[in-house]
Amino acid sequence: MKKVAVVDYGMGNLRSVTQAVVHAAAGSDVDVVWARTPEEVMAADRVVLPGQGAMRDCMLDLHESGMYPAVMHASANKPLMGVCVGMQMLLDHSDEQDTPCLGLIPGGVHQFQLAGKLQADGSRFKVPQMGWNQVHQSHADGSYHPVWGDVPDGSYFYFVHSFYVKPSDSRHTVGEADYGGRFTAAVARDNIFATQFHPEKSADHGLALYRNFLHWNP
Repeated sequence: MKKVAVVDYGMGNLRSVTQAVVHAAAGSDVDVVWARTPEEVMAADRVVLPGQGAMRDCMLDLHESGMYPAVMHASANKPLMGVCVGMQMLLDHSDEQDTPCLGLIPGGVHQFQLAGKLQADGSRFKVPQMGWNQVHQSHADGSYHPVWGDVPDGSYFYFVHSFYVKPSDSRHTVGEADYGGRFTAAVARDNIFATQFHPEKSADHGLALYRNFLHWNP
């Protein structure tokens, strides 16, 4: 059996992420592990890195849990999927509490600046963005990332976030959404794929995305 580890470093919606990945893996040769030790992450064939809460707390807990070396090893050696703050952690730096991140994808994490902007219905934009938003599977060269699979372009996914990522290289953006302006909703580089939205809260399309990741061979 191939193993996928959902990293438990003390931050993130672990139960719902793990249950969604288990559901996506049903009927396949993939065993899902709720990984509470670095050894479980090291032994896995692929890794899911969730994240939820303040960036500084997430980075601190990743180090204090002992998971940092295992996650960095995974980022260089096996398929890795980041989710929500788990995606933001992949960048160089976050403006949230002036926090250094993992530096796996060049770029930064910035707060929405939407004061005074109005939505199409005349209401004010709220921060955090909370709810369903349409994601366009953009890529700089016009291609689609294989983890999207048969998920239709323009599908809706569930977001909860006040900060967004801005990769330095547009080629690392593989999905965009609009909330007072276009922003990066999914990133990818080599064996890494990550989403700002929550696939585990995004019904069938979210499960399809996890399923595609479980069988992706970068």
